[in-house]
Amino acid sequence: MLSRLFGRWRNSNQDVVDRLYERIVAAARQPVFYSQWNVPDTPLGRFEMLSLHMFLFLHRCRRDEAVLRDLAQELTDDFFTDVDHSLRELGIGDMGVPKRMKKLAKMFYGRAQAYGEAIDAGDLEALSLALSRNVLPETAEWPQSTLMAAYVLEANSALAAQTAEEISAGRVEFPARQG
Repeated sequence: MLSRLFGRWRNSNQDVVDRLYERIVAAARQPVFYSQWNVPDTPLGRFEMLSLHMFLFLHRCRRDEAVLRDLAQELTDDFFTDVDHSLRELGIGDMGVPKRMKKLAKMFYGRAQAYGEAIDAGDLEALSLALSRNVLPETAEWPQSTLMAAYVLEANSALAAQTAEEISAGRVEFPARQG
């Protein structure tokens, strides 16, 4: 308990968190999303895909909440730290970062709620609409949203099949998509 208060537990767990985060980022950067499914290869498009994959991971972790709670929190912290660094790399000044972080956090949690409700209901159409509304909000129609929704449901099932022990060891697998 005291090691957690003084950060020793966090440091010992950092390798696992780093491995998991690398896998989440790799899944979010699958080329097919950008080259064939028309996700914008922009900072906002990449945020959408990273948010989606973080959501999928966190959605999986809630099943084994007691076992994976701390790990999920550390990954969430790393995700938002990464987003903060990305904003700074894009040239957003110190004064503008907190405002944008608040907006991005609100976007993330809003998406998590919409995606979670659709996934829990097994509703491909609702998930497709939520994805379309978030990934390409300026477009009236996103034909590939159904492909993305099917991928999300498949990824959710694949993650559900992975044990808490595997995840706690830093192993998580998302379905791979080829062109």
